[in-house]
Amino acid sequence: MTMQVWYTSYGSNTHVDRLAHYILGGAPPAANRLYPGCRDRRLPAASVPVELTGALYFATESPVWTGGRAFYDPGAEGRVLARAHLVTAQQFSDIAAQEMYREPGPDADLDLTRVLRDGRAALGDGRYETLVCAGTLDGHPLLTFTAPWRMRDIPWNAPSADYLRHIAAGLLATGAWDADTVTAYLASCPGVAGHWTRRRIGELIAG
Repeated sequence: MTMQVWYTSYGSNTHVDRLAHYILGGAPPAANRLYPGCRDRRLPAASVPVELTGALYFATESPVWTGGRAFYDPGAEGRVLARAHLVTAQQFSDIAAQEMYREPGPDADLDLTRVLRDGRAALGDGRYETLVCAGTLDGHPLLTFTAPWRMRDIPWNAPSADYLRHIAAGLLATGAWDADTVTAYLASCPGVAGHWTRRRIGELIAG
């Protein structure tokens, strides 16, 4: 039986249309990167809202979006609004490979033993090369990837308007949180706070 996992997105892949490019391949609108896609082109069996313990912050510089990238610090205080997509372990491996700027395929298949046992597994020192298991849902693990460092160990960097808009749209599409909640959440994230006001984020969402 094929193992299923919840690929838990806290960034732009909260938006299912964008996630589709990681699965089907192609170049998303407002991005300058072509994604090869997954070997298994089936879209997620389900996509559900989840809240994770930890914090969302923005740092480094995204070559796709410009501005800061979203990262998850599971050791920080707070909550992270996210969207979990039910995919196969192979699809999760292929999605992770594309986020790590590696080629999806048999060589990219991940051994999930350590992350499922320990809750964390470092595959390298790159930006999205640390796997995190944030618990389980309906008997399947909630898996994501993030950076190896902690939120306080790196300079924060404000995200672009397009990036914020995509994250907000993906969270709102779940129906779990209203616009005020999503706006306040994003405005409070390190890297956003002090650069994007709630009013400006609200205008992005409304637009």
